[in-house]
Amino acid sequence: MNTSIQRLLLFAITLPLAAAMILLVPYRNHLIVNISAVVLSALGSMEFGMLLQKRGRAVHPLEALALGSLAPLGITLQVSFGVHPALFPALLAAGAAWPLISPVFSPAGAFKDAIHAMAAGFSTLIYPGLFMLWIIRMAQFAHAGIIILVFLLMVVGNDSSAWAAGMLFGKGNRGIIPVSPNKSLAGFIGGMFTALLVGAAAVFLTPQAFVCKKIPSLAAGILLGAGSGIAANLGDLAESVMKRSVDVKDSGFIVPGRGGILDSIDSIAFASPVFYGLYWFFFA
Repeated sequence: MNTSIQRLLLFAITLPLAAAMILLVPYRNHLIVNISAVVLSALGSMEFGMLLQKRGRAVHPLEALALGSLAPLGITLQVSFGVHPALFPALLAAGAAWPLISPVFSPAGAFKDAIHAMAAGFSTLIYPGLFMLWIIRMAQFAHAGIIILVFLLMVVGNDSSAWAAGMLFGKGNRGIIPVSPNKSLAGFIGGMFTALLVGAAAVFLTPQAFVCKKIPSLAAGILLGAGSGIAANLGDLAESVMKRSVDVKDSGFIVPGRGGILDSIDSIAFASPVFYGLYWFFFA
C-alpha cells in the first residue's frame, strides 16, 4: 500500500475517532484526551531521544519516556483530578534534577560526555511535552470539547490540505525552504486556507464558544486560524531540521504513512500553545 493511501486511511479513521472521544467522553475534563496527550508526549520524547543518540547524545529510551511524560502528566493531575497546582513545578524540578544527578554515578572516565547527556536530558524533558500540555490546558475552558475539536481540525486540516495541494499543484514551486525541499508554496497556501476557513467556520457554527468582545468575532477566528496555521508549519519544519541533522527520513515507523509519533504530532505540539494563547486573548 503506497504512502498516499495510508495517509488517507489514517485520516479517515483517526479524525472521526478523535472527534467522538472529545465530544462524547468529557469525563473529568476530558481525561481520555489528556491521557492521550501524555502518552503521545512520552513516545515522542522517546523518539526524540533516539534522534539525539544518533549524534552521540545518550538518552536511554526509558529515561526519555519518563522525562517526556512529566510536564503533561503534571497538568493532567491538576486539570482532571484537582491536584494542587504546586505539583506541576515540583515535577518539572524533579525532572530537571535527574539529568544533573544521574552522571554523578557514572564510572570513572565517563565524565567527559556528561555535559552532553545533561543537555540531552533537558531537551527530552522540554520537547514535545512542554508543548503538548497546552492541549490539556484547553480542557479548562468552557465549551472545551468544541475548542479542542476546532484546534485539531485547524491543525490537521492545515497539514492534510498542505499535503494535498502540494501533490496537486506543487510542481515547479518546491524547494523554497532548503530544510524541506519537498514543501511547496502551493502546499503552504492550501494549508493556511484551510486553517483560516476552520477559524471562520467555528465562529459561525459554534458561536457559543467563539464570541469575541475585543474585535469582530469573524476577524478573531481568522487570526486564530492564521496564528495556529503558521505555528503548525513551523513545527513541521523544525522537526525536518532535527531529522536532517541526523540523516533520517522519519522519526520512527509506528504510524502508517506518517513515520513516527513525532512526525505525526510536530505540528500539533507547536500550534497548541499558540492556539491556546490566541483563544484566551480573543475569546476566553
